[in-house]
Amino acid sequence: MSDPPRRKRVRVGELLLEQKLINEHQLKTALAEQARSGRRLGRVLTDLGMVTEQAFHEALAKHLRIPFMDLRQVQLAPDAVRLLPEAQARRSRGLVLQADEAGALVAMADPTDLLAYDELAAALKRPIRLALVKEADLLRTIDAVYRRTDEIASIAQQVGEELREADIDIERLAAEEGSPDAPIIRLIQTMFHDAMQVGASDVHIEPGDSALRVRQRVDGHLQEQVIDGGRRVAGALTTRLKLMGGLDIAEKRLPQDGRFSVKISGKAIDVRLSTMPTQHGESVVMRLLDQSSSLMSLDKVGMPPALLERFRLLIERSAGMVLVTGPTGSGKTTTLYSALQHLNQPDTKIITVEDPVEYRLDRINQVQVNAKIGLDFARVLRTTLRQDPDVILVGEMRDSETVEIGLRAAITGHLVFSTLHTMSAVATVHRLLDMGAPGYMIAAAVHAIVAQRLLRRVCENCARPVQAGPHEAALLKARFGPDTAAASFRAGSGCTYCNLTGYRGRIAVYELLEIDRTLTDAIQRGDLGRLEEAARTRANFASLTRGALDLALRGVTSVSEALGVITGADADDGSPTTARTADPLLEEALQADAMGAGN
Repeated sequence: MSDPPRRKRVRVGELLLEQKLINEHQLKTALAEQARSGRRLGRVLTDLGMVTEQAFHEALAKHLRIPFMDLRQVQLAPDAVRLLPEAQARRSRGLVLQADEAGALVAMADPTDLLAYDELAAALKRPIRLALVKEADLLRTIDAVYRRTDEIASIAQQVGEELREADIDIERLAAEEGSPDAPIIRLIQTMFHDAMQVGASDVHIEPGDSALRVRQRVDGHLQEQVIDGGRRVAGALTTRLKLMGGLDIAEKRLPQDGRFSVKISGKAIDVRLSTMPTQHGESVVMRLLDQSSSLMSLDKVGMPPALLERFRLLIERSAGMVLVTGPTGSGKTTTLYSALQHLNQPDTKIITVEDPVEYRLDRINQVQVNAKIGLDFARVLRTTLRQDPDVILVGEMRDSETVEIGLRAAITGHLVFSTLHTMSAVATVHRLLDMGAPGYMIAAAVHAIVAQRLLRRVCENCARPVQAGPHEAALLKARFGPDTAAASFRAGSGCTYCNLTGYRGRIAVYELLEIDRTLTDAIQRGDLGRLEEAARTRANFASLTRGALDLALRGVTSVSEALGVITGADADDGSPTTARTADPLLEEALQADAMGAGN
């Protein structure tokens, strides 16, 4: 095959002058800045605002007689992408879009880079057709398409082969921990890199009868990779992770918990490790906490402006209790830490009691409970009150003693934050009463309850308009009326950016219930029916269900995600009142829908 023809150097400045997009003075200014900073001239011109990025790309594409493409709208061929190694793609800022007998179509952020062009031609060993794309879109696409699943499977297979060949036992495997070239170490490193690349919050390692499953929780949902013949790999992998977490590798009959830190691509990651014996070996779950990422400020957590202003006024009070509720994984910790960060000033003493401490904050005294030595929430909380705090965060109200101490602290002049696993703000009062807290104390101490959920965002790259399905329409009609059931929604069809899920990222939905005089009277009397009615008829109260539906109607999330919140918030939370106030219209609609499906 003959070598591809060399491309001619393009003088970007002269090109833009010819097309009258800039003038001589602007070019001289940009060249001076380029000499000072070392950046490419095109980037300098766009950063200085002398030419828009769109106009620059269109002019360059026209001159080079190549297409200017929107990479977000391109359906990539995985086999074509893999023709170019990831390292080469990142170095050359190039991505193979298509490959056939005639050659390869390669997207480049800078087609004028002759050195990168030559490297791509040499690596692909075939003629190249170029397309111009935006650099930000290119880098984001590279992050999305170069997943490490193949590398994980390949290294896992290598580990399994070595174990079969050498029959390495636990002790010998543990002794090799310091070797950076050990396949098991590279397997762990690759798994962590892949998890961080897709923004996974948890990694599950689950041995099966003949296969090893590695699952990552991304945007609250698990994505699975199955490694055939990985059962022996699972044992070696679990052993190494237990060593990293300081656990007993000889104990395989009991659950264990540990913790360690790793550095991945310059980021400090805290890993909480949990093992559990199963039929086919030990299951391992790792929670990944990025300590190097900055916490969200209060105005970035996603609260609507009106609700945010009310919440800010509540947390700036000198005393009282503010509870944040929701199921596991609903973002309660993020909301509370954002509130603490807002209050974290030199004149404010803040103490947290957590299990475990998830994020480390300067100036805040954070205590991690340890039940094994008797350092439980109640004991730490009693000691905390003798430490002269202004603000106290109790990680979770787990028992009646912790609830009582927290409520008394709020009454006696401290601002107390805590969480409960309840489905709605009203259900939180039920739970506190069930835990033995007196109604008069709840009424005096609790100033507000925030209930929240996390909904997956529809992927903007593959979103399309849809109508609610028959079952969804029945739910919407029963709850919100026929107009809502007939409304247009959006859903993602699945693309490269969202890993074919149709969703990318998450958004929070909130409800805020402030305890006023009417609600206080109902709580003191134990009149839960009146409490629920008064809460839902308040002028400034927007429920979780309403907030979720609004996001679906705006196209931010799908109707199925919104209905998950609606049915969850209406579920029986264990209290008699909630059971009595179930929506008969909703049940009737569901029954009618089921009968229609049966016919």
